Amino acid sequence: MDINIDEIRADVRGWLEENWDPERPLIEWRNMLVDARWAAPDWPTAFHGRDLPPSAVIAINEEFEAVGAIGAAKSGVRNLAAATLLEHGNDAQKSQFLRGILTGEEAWCQLFSEPGSGSDLAGATTRADRKGNQWIINGQKVWNTSAHHAEWGLLVARTDWDQPKHKGLTYFIIDMRQPGVEVRQLRQMNGHASFNEVFFTDAVVLPEHMISEENNGWPVAVTTLAHERAGFNRFGGRDEAGASEGRIYDEFREEVAVANEPYIWYPQRAGRVDLIVKRAKETGAINDPVTRQQIARVLSLHQASQWYAERLKEDQKAGRARGPEGSITKVAATKVARQASDTHTAITGIDAMLTGPESPEDGIIAEILVSVPAVSIAGGTDEIQLNIISERLLDMPKEPRFDTGPFKDVKRN
Repeated sequence: MDINIDEIRADVRGWLEENWDPERPLIEWRNMLVDARWAAPDWPTAFHGRDLPPSAVIAINEEFEAVGAIGAAKSGVRNLAAATLLEHGNDAQKSQFLRGILTGEEAWCQLFSEPGSGSDLAGATTRADRKGNQWIINGQKVWNTSAHHAEWGLLVARTDWDQPKHKGLTYFIIDMRQPGVEVRQLRQMNGHASFNEVFFTDAVVLPEHMISEENNGWPVAVTTLAHERAGFNRFGGRDEAGASEGRIYDEFREEVAVANEPYIWYPQRAGRVDLIVKRAKETGAINDPVTRQQIARVLSLHQASQWYAERLKEDQKAGRARGPEGSITKVAATKVARQASDTHTAITGIDAMLTGPESPEDGIIAEILVSVPAVSIAGGTDEIQLNIISERLLDMPKEPRFDTGPFKDVKRN
Protein backbone atom coordinates (compact mmCIF):
# COMPACT_ATOMS: atom_id res chain seq x y z
CA MET A 1 0.00 0.00 0.00
CA ASP A 2 1.39 3.40 -1.02
CA ILE A 3 1.48 5.83 1.90
CA ASN A 4 1.74 9.58 1.48
CA ILE A 5 3.00 10.87 4.83
CA ASP A 6 2.32 14.50 3.92
CA GLU A 7 -1.34 13.71 3.17
CA ILE A 8 -1.68 11.83 6.45
CA ARG A 9 -0.16 14.77 8.33
CA ALA A 10 -2.59 17.13 6.62
CA ASP A 11 -5.56 14.88 7.46
CA VAL A 12 -4.75 14.55 11.15
CA ARG A 13 -3.79 18.23 11.43
CA GLY A 14 -7.13 19.28 9.95
CA TRP A 15 -9.04 16.89 12.21
CA LEU A 16 -7.23 18.19 15.31
CA GLU A 17 -7.87 21.82 14.33
CA GLU A 18 -11.57 21.04 14.10
CA ASN A 19 -11.94 18.83 17.19
CA TRP A 20 -9.16 19.35 19.77
CA ASP A 21 -10.46 21.17 22.85
CA PRO A 22 -8.56 21.02 26.18
CA GLU A 23 -11.84 21.53 28.04
CA ARG A 24 -13.40 18.31 26.76
CA PRO A 25 -13.79 15.41 29.21
CA LEU A 26 -10.95 12.91 28.68
CA ILE A 27 -13.18 9.90 27.98
CA GLU A 28 -15.31 11.88 25.53
CA TRP A 29 -12.14 12.91 23.67
CA ARG A 30 -10.77 9.37 23.61
CA ASN A 31 -14.03 8.05 22.15
CA MET A 32 -13.79 10.67 19.44
CA LEU A 33 -10.26 9.47 18.70
CA VAL A 34 -11.46 5.89 18.39
CA ASP A 35 -14.37 6.86 16.13
CA ALA A 36 -12.01 8.83 13.87
CA ARG A 37 -9.47 5.96 13.90
CA TRP A 38 -6.67 8.15 15.18
CA ALA A 39 -6.35 6.33 18.54
CA ALA A 40 -4.41 3.37 17.14
CA PRO A 41 -3.77 4.07 13.44
CA ASP A 42 -1.51 1.01 13.09
CA TRP A 43 -4.32 -1.34 14.15
CA PRO A 44 -6.50 -3.12 11.58
CA THR A 45 -9.24 -1.05 9.97
CA ALA A 46 -11.80 -3.57 11.22
CA PHE A 47 -10.88 -2.69 14.80
CA HIS A 48 -10.53 1.07 15.20
CA GLY A 49 -7.32 1.44 13.15
CA ARG A 50 -6.13 2.48 9.71
CA ASP A 51 -3.58 -0.26 8.91
CA LEU A 52 -0.86 2.38 8.74
CA PRO A 53 2.88 1.60 9.01
CA PRO A 54 5.10 2.81 11.89
CA SER A 55 6.43 5.73 9.83
CA ALA A 56 2.91 7.12 9.54
CA VAL A 57 2.25 6.59 13.26
CA ILE A 58 5.36 8.62 14.08
CA ALA A 59 4.10 11.47 11.88
CA ILE A 60 0.65 11.33 13.52
CA ASN A 61 2.17 11.42 17.01
CA GLU A 62 4.21 14.48 16.02
CA GLU A 63 1.05 16.29 14.95
CA PHE A 64 -0.61 15.42 18.27
CA GLU A 65 2.42 16.70 20.18
CA ALA A 66 2.48 19.92 18.17
CA VAL A 67 -0.91 20.97 19.56
CA GLY A 68 -0.55 19.22 22.93
CA ALA A 69 -3.35 16.74 22.21
CA ILE A 70 -3.75 13.70 24.46
CA GLY A 71 -3.64 10.30 22.77
CA ALA A 72 -5.19 6.92 23.51
CA ALA A 73 -4.71 5.22 26.88
CA LYS A 74 -1.35 3.43 26.96
CA SER A 75 -0.35 2.64 30.53
CA GLY A 76 -0.48 -0.62 32.47
CA VAL A 77 -1.38 -4.17 31.48
CA ARG A 78 -3.88 -2.89 28.90
CA ASN A 79 -1.01 -2.84 26.37
CA LEU A 80 -0.41 -6.56 26.93
CA ALA A 81 -4.15 -7.22 26.70
CA ALA A 82 -4.39 -5.34 23.39
CA ALA A 83 -1.39 -7.12 21.87
CA THR A 84 -2.72 -10.52 22.95
CA LEU A 85 -6.24 -9.87 21.69
CA LEU A 86 -5.03 -8.50 18.35
CA GLU A 87 -2.97 -11.64 17.74
CA HIS A 88 -5.19 -14.35 19.24
CA GLY A 89 -8.65 -12.96 20.00
CA ASN A 90 -11.68 -13.58 17.84
CA ASP A 91 -13.67 -10.78 16.24
CA ALA A 92 -16.29 -10.72 19.01
CA GLN A 93 -13.61 -10.37 21.70
CA LYS A 94 -11.83 -7.62 19.80
CA SER A 95 -15.12 -5.78 19.33
CA GLN A 96 -15.95 -6.08 23.03
CA PHE A 97 -12.63 -5.14 24.62
CA LEU A 98 -10.35 -3.13 22.34
CA ARG A 99 -12.35 0.10 22.47
CA GLY A 100 -12.29 0.23 26.29
CA ILE A 101 -8.53 -0.37 26.23
CA LEU A 102 -7.99 2.62 23.93
CA THR A 103 -10.31 4.95 25.84
CA GLY A 104 -8.92 3.91 29.23
CA GLU A 105 -12.38 3.11 30.56
CA GLU A 106 -11.36 -0.43 31.52
CA ALA A 107 -8.23 -1.45 33.45
CA TRP A 108 -6.59 -4.88 33.14
CA CYS A 109 -4.33 -7.15 35.18
CA GLN A 110 -2.25 -10.23 34.40
CA LEU A 111 -3.01 -13.46 36.31
CA PHE A 112 -0.10 -15.80 35.57
CA SER A 113 2.21 -16.50 38.56
CA GLU A 114 1.18 -18.72 41.45
CA PRO A 115 2.66 -19.31 44.92
CA GLY A 116 3.96 -22.75 43.95
CA SER A 117 4.98 -21.99 40.36
CA GLY A 118 6.16 -18.41 39.94
CA SER A 119 8.42 -18.60 36.90
CA ASP A 120 7.17 -22.03 35.93
CA LEU A 121 4.02 -20.67 34.35
CA ALA A 122 3.21 -24.02 32.76
CA GLY A 123 3.04 -25.50 36.27
CA ALA A 124 -0.13 -23.52 37.06
CA THR A 125 -2.61 -25.34 39.30
CA THR A 126 -5.47 -22.82 39.30
CA ARG A 127 -8.39 -24.91 38.04
CA ALA A 128 -10.92 -24.13 35.33
CA ASP A 129 -13.66 -26.78 35.35
CA ARG A 130 -16.46 -26.78 32.84
CA LYS A 131 -19.94 -26.72 34.40
CA GLY A 132 -22.71 -26.52 31.87
CA ASN A 133 -21.72 -23.77 29.43
CA GLN A 134 -19.47 -21.97 31.94
CA TRP A 135 -15.98 -22.35 33.35
CA ILE A 136 -15.66 -22.39 37.14
CA ILE A 137 -12.34 -21.02 38.44
CA ASN A 138 -10.71 -22.03 41.75
CA GLY A 139 -7.16 -21.31 42.87
CA GLN A 140 -4.72 -18.52 43.65
CA LYS A 141 -2.50 -16.12 41.70
CA VAL A 142 0.18 -13.77 43.05
CA TRP A 143 2.37 -10.75 42.07
CA ASN A 144 -0.53 -9.24 40.12
CA THR A 145 0.05 -5.54 39.44
CA SER A 146 -3.07 -3.34 39.64
CA ALA A 147 -5.44 -6.27 40.25
CA HIS A 148 -7.07 -4.21 43.02
CA HIS A 149 -8.55 -1.77 40.51
CA ALA A 150 -8.82 -3.88 37.34
CA GLU A 151 -12.09 -4.65 35.58
CA TRP A 152 -10.64 -7.56 33.58
CA GLY A 153 -7.84 -10.09 34.00
CA LEU A 154 -5.73 -12.19 31.62
CA LEU A 155 -5.95 -15.64 33.21
CA VAL A 156 -4.08 -18.88 32.53
CA ALA A 157 -5.73 -21.87 34.22
CA ARG A 158 -5.53 -25.65 34.01
CA THR A 159 -8.38 -27.34 32.18
CA ASP A 160 -6.98 -30.87 31.73
CA TRP A 161 -4.83 -32.63 34.35
CA ASP A 162 -4.29 -35.71 32.17
CA GLN A 163 -2.36 -33.70 29.56
CA PRO A 164 1.34 -32.73 29.84
CA LYS A 165 1.86 -29.48 31.72
CA HIS A 166 2.10 -27.25 28.62
CA LYS A 167 -0.90 -28.86 26.91
CA GLY A 168 -3.59 -28.72 29.59
CA LEU A 169 -3.75 -24.93 29.97
CA THR A 170 -6.38 -22.55 28.65
CA TYR A 171 -6.19 -18.77 28.35
CA PHE A 172 -9.22 -16.77 29.55
CA ILE A 173 -10.47 -13.26 30.14
CA ILE A 174 -12.03 -13.06 33.61
CA ASP A 175 -14.31 -10.44 35.16
CA MET A 176 -12.42 -9.16 38.22
CA ARG A 177 -15.47 -7.47 39.80
CA GLN A 178 -17.58 -10.59 40.20
CA PRO A 179 -18.28 -12.52 43.43
CA GLY A 180 -15.68 -15.23 44.01
CA VAL A 181 -12.69 -12.99 43.17
CA GLU A 182 -10.83 -11.68 46.24
CA VAL A 183 -7.85 -9.33 45.84
CA ARG A 184 -5.37 -8.64 48.65
CA GLN A 185 -2.50 -6.16 48.34
CA LEU A 186 1.02 -7.27 49.31
CA ARG A 187 3.45 -5.06 51.27
CA GLN A 188 7.05 -5.21 50.00
CA MET A 189 10.26 -4.75 51.97
CA ASN A 190 10.83 -1.39 50.26
CA GLY A 191 7.58 -0.11 51.77
CA HIS A 192 5.51 -0.12 48.58
CA ALA A 193 2.44 -2.23 47.84
CA SER A 194 2.47 -2.62 44.06
CA PHE A 195 1.37 -6.24 43.84
CA ASN A 196 -1.58 -8.34 44.87
CA GLU A 197 -2.55 -11.91 45.53
CA VAL A 198 -5.83 -12.99 43.99
CA PHE A 199 -8.05 -15.83 45.26
CA PHE A 200 -10.71 -17.50 43.09
CA THR A 201 -13.58 -19.36 44.72
CA ASP A 202 -16.10 -20.64 42.17
CA ALA A 203 -15.56 -17.57 39.98
CA VAL A 204 -17.19 -17.76 36.56
CA VAL A 205 -15.76 -17.32 33.06
CA LEU A 206 -18.20 -17.28 30.15
CA PRO A 207 -17.33 -19.50 27.16
CA GLU A 208 -17.06 -16.47 24.87
CA HIS A 209 -14.20 -15.20 27.04
CA MET A 210 -11.92 -18.10 26.27
CA ILE A 211 -9.15 -16.65 24.06
CA SER A 212 -7.32 -19.86 23.24
CA GLU A 213 -8.73 -23.18 22.18
CA GLU A 214 -9.35 -25.47 25.13
CA ASN A 215 -6.03 -26.87 26.46
CA ASN A 216 -4.02 -24.75 23.99
CA GLY A 217 -3.41 -21.63 26.06
CA TRP A 218 0.37 -21.90 26.17
CA PRO A 219 1.07 -20.22 22.77
CA VAL A 220 -1.18 -17.32 23.77
CA ALA A 221 0.64 -16.95 27.11
CA VAL A 222 3.97 -16.92 25.24
CA THR A 223 2.72 -13.97 23.16
CA THR A 224 1.82 -12.00 26.30
CA LEU A 225 5.17 -12.81 27.92
CA ALA A 226 7.12 -11.82 24.79
CA HIS A 227 5.57 -8.34 24.85
CA GLU A 228 6.07 -8.06 28.61
CA ARG A 229 9.77 -8.99 28.51
CA ALA A 230 10.60 -6.88 25.48
CA GLY A 231 9.27 -3.84 27.31
CA PHE A 232 10.90 -4.68 30.63
CA ASN A 233 13.07 -1.56 30.78
CA ARG A 234 10.02 0.70 30.63
CA PHE A 235 7.53 1.52 33.33
CA GLY A 236 4.27 3.37 33.76
CA GLY A 237 2.88 5.90 31.34
CA ARG A 238 4.34 9.15 30.02
CA ASP A 239 2.81 12.35 31.40
CA GLU A 240 1.85 14.08 28.15
CA ALA A 241 -0.03 16.80 30.05
CA GLY A 242 2.96 18.50 31.67
CA ALA A 243 1.82 21.79 33.20
CA SER A 244 -0.87 22.43 30.56
CA GLU A 245 -4.21 23.75 31.75
CA GLY A 246 -7.66 22.43 30.93
CA ARG A 247 -10.12 19.80 32.06
CA ILE A 248 -8.68 17.11 29.79
CA TYR A 249 -5.16 17.66 31.16
CA ASP A 250 -6.38 17.51 34.77
CA GLU A 251 -8.21 14.24 34.15
CA PHE A 252 -5.21 12.83 32.28
CA ARG A 253 -2.85 13.68 35.15
CA GLU A 254 -5.19 11.85 37.53
CA GLU A 255 -5.21 8.82 35.22
CA VAL A 256 -1.41 8.78 34.98
CA ALA A 257 -1.05 9.09 38.77
CA VAL A 258 -3.28 6.04 39.32
CA ALA A 259 -1.61 4.04 36.54
CA ASN A 260 1.91 4.88 37.69
CA GLU A 261 1.39 4.41 41.42
CA PRO A 262 2.40 0.71 41.37
CA TYR A 263 5.50 1.58 39.34
CA ILE A 264 6.94 4.56 41.24
CA TRP A 265 9.74 2.39 42.67
CA TYR A 266 10.59 0.77 39.32
CA PRO A 267 13.39 3.24 38.54
CA GLN A 268 15.01 2.12 41.81
CA ARG A 269 14.44 -1.53 40.84
CA ALA A 270 16.34 -0.82 37.62
CA GLY A 271 19.34 0.49 39.60
CA ARG A 272 19.13 4.26 38.90
CA VAL A 273 22.12 4.37 36.57
CA ASP A 274 21.29 8.04 36.03
CA LEU A 275 22.40 8.88 39.59
CA ILE A 276 25.75 7.09 39.55
CA VAL A 277 28.03 9.82 38.14
CA LYS A 278 26.24 12.52 40.13
CA ARG A 279 26.72 10.59 43.37
CA ALA A 280 30.34 9.76 42.55
CA LYS A 281 31.11 13.47 42.08
CA GLU A 282 29.28 14.43 45.27
CA THR A 283 31.14 11.88 47.40
CA GLY A 284 34.52 12.20 45.73
CA ALA A 285 34.42 8.53 44.67
CA ILE A 286 34.87 9.72 41.09
CA ASN A 287 38.56 10.18 41.92
CA ASP A 288 39.10 6.55 42.96
CA PRO A 289 40.49 4.57 39.97
CA VAL A 290 38.86 1.29 41.01
CA THR A 291 35.46 2.92 41.45
CA ARG A 292 35.88 4.72 38.13
CA GLN A 293 36.36 1.36 36.40
CA GLN A 294 33.24 0.03 38.11
CA ILE A 295 31.28 3.08 36.97
CA ALA A 296 32.56 2.72 33.41
CA ARG A 297 31.56 -0.95 33.39
CA VAL A 298 27.94 -0.35 34.44
CA LEU A 299 27.52 2.68 32.13
CA SER A 300 28.83 0.65 29.17
CA LEU A 301 26.52 -2.28 29.88
CA HIS A 302 23.56 0.06 30.32
CA GLN A 303 24.24 1.79 26.99
CA ALA A 304 24.60 -1.55 25.19
CA SER A 305 21.30 -2.76 26.64
CA GLN A 306 19.60 0.47 25.49
CA TRP A 307 20.92 -0.05 21.97
CA TYR A 308 19.57 -3.59 21.93
CA ALA A 309 16.17 -2.40 23.15
CA GLU A 310 16.11 0.13 20.30
CA ARG A 311 16.93 -2.65 17.85
CA LEU A 312 13.91 -4.63 19.07
CA LYS A 313 11.72 -1.56 18.60
CA GLU A 314 12.93 -1.23 15.02
CA ASP A 315 12.21 -4.93 14.42
CA GLN A 316 8.66 -4.39 15.63
CA LYS A 317 8.26 -1.33 13.41
CA ALA A 318 9.36 -3.49 10.49
CA GLY A 319 6.50 -5.88 11.24
CA ARG A 320 8.46 -8.70 12.87
CA ALA A 321 6.57 -10.44 15.66
CA ARG A 322 7.81 -10.35 19.23
CA GLY A 323 9.76 -13.50 20.07
CA PRO A 324 12.31 -14.92 22.50
CA GLU A 325 14.66 -11.97 21.85
CA GLY A 326 12.81 -10.16 24.63
CA SER A 327 14.54 -12.49 27.11
CA ILE A 328 17.86 -10.82 26.26
CA THR A 329 16.36 -7.46 27.25
CA LYS A 330 15.19 -8.99 30.53
CA VAL A 331 18.57 -10.54 31.40
CA ALA A 332 20.37 -7.31 30.47
CA ALA A 333 18.06 -5.35 32.78
CA THR A 334 18.99 -7.67 35.63
CA LYS A 335 22.74 -7.37 34.96
CA VAL A 336 22.55 -3.59 34.77
CA ALA A 337 20.49 -3.30 37.96
CA ARG A 338 22.78 -5.53 39.99
CA GLN A 339 25.95 -3.80 38.83
CA ALA A 340 24.35 -0.39 39.46
CA SER A 341 23.36 -1.44 42.98
CA ASP A 342 26.90 -2.63 43.70
CA THR A 343 28.30 0.63 42.30
CA HIS A 344 25.97 2.75 44.44
CA THR A 345 27.15 0.80 47.48
CA ALA A 346 30.80 1.36 46.57
CA ILE A 347 30.17 5.09 46.08
CA THR A 348 28.04 5.74 49.17
CA GLY A 349 29.43 3.20 51.62
CA ILE A 350 27.57 2.42 54.85
CA ASP A 351 25.37 5.49 54.40
CA ALA A 352 23.63 3.57 51.60
CA MET A 353 21.64 1.78 54.31
CA LEU A 354 20.14 5.00 55.70
CA THR A 355 16.59 6.10 54.93
CA GLY A 356 14.65 9.27 55.58
CA PRO A 357 15.13 12.93 54.68
CA GLU A 358 18.72 13.09 55.99
CA SER A 359 19.86 10.04 54.03
CA PRO A 360 21.58 10.05 50.60
CA GLU A 361 19.14 11.21 47.91
CA ASP A 362 16.30 11.27 50.47
CA GLY A 363 16.43 7.49 50.88
CA ILE A 364 16.57 6.69 47.17
CA ILE A 365 19.95 4.92 47.48
CA ALA A 366 18.64 2.65 50.25
CA GLU A 367 15.51 1.97 48.20
CA ILE A 368 17.70 0.90 45.27
CA LEU A 369 19.47 -1.68 47.43
CA VAL A 370 16.24 -3.31 48.66
CA SER A 371 14.41 -3.03 45.31
CA VAL A 372 17.01 -4.39 42.85
CA PRO A 373 16.62 -8.06 43.95
CA ALA A 374 13.11 -8.01 42.47
CA VAL A 375 14.38 -7.43 38.94
CA SER A 376 15.87 -10.92 38.70
CA ILE A 377 12.50 -12.48 39.56
CA ALA A 378 9.85 -10.31 37.91
CA GLY A 379 8.73 -11.35 34.43
CA GLY A 380 10.41 -14.76 34.80
CA THR A 381 13.61 -15.50 36.71
CA ASP A 382 17.05 -15.11 35.17
CA GLU A 383 17.34 -18.89 34.98
CA ILE A 384 14.15 -19.12 32.92
CA GLN A 385 15.35 -16.36 30.58
CA LEU A 386 18.76 -17.97 30.07
CA ASN A 387 17.06 -21.26 29.18
CA ILE A 388 14.90 -19.47 26.62
CA ILE A 389 17.95 -17.76 25.09
CA SER A 390 19.99 -20.96 24.93
CA GLU A 391 17.24 -23.21 23.59
CA ARG A 392 15.22 -20.90 21.34
CA LEU A 393 17.84 -18.44 20.12
CA LEU A 394 21.11 -20.42 20.18
CA ASP A 395 19.60 -23.84 19.35
CA MET A 396 21.44 -25.46 22.23
CA PRO A 397 20.26 -28.85 23.55
CA LYS A 398 17.36 -28.62 25.94
CA GLU A 399 18.03 -29.36 29.59
CA PRO A 400 16.75 -32.71 30.90
CA ARG A 401 13.13 -32.56 32.04
CA PHE A 402 11.51 -34.45 34.87
CA ASP A 403 8.01 -33.07 34.49
CA THR A 404 6.78 -34.86 31.36
CA GLY A 405 3.69 -37.05 31.18
CA PRO A 406 0.26 -36.26 32.62
CA PHE A 407 0.42 -33.17 34.83
CA LYS A 408 -1.52 -34.91 37.59
CA ASP A 409 1.50 -37.22 38.07
CA VAL A 410 4.13 -34.45 38.13
CA LYS A 411 5.62 -33.72 41.56
CA ARG A 412 4.80 -30.24 42.76
CA ASN A 413 5.45 -28.02 45.75
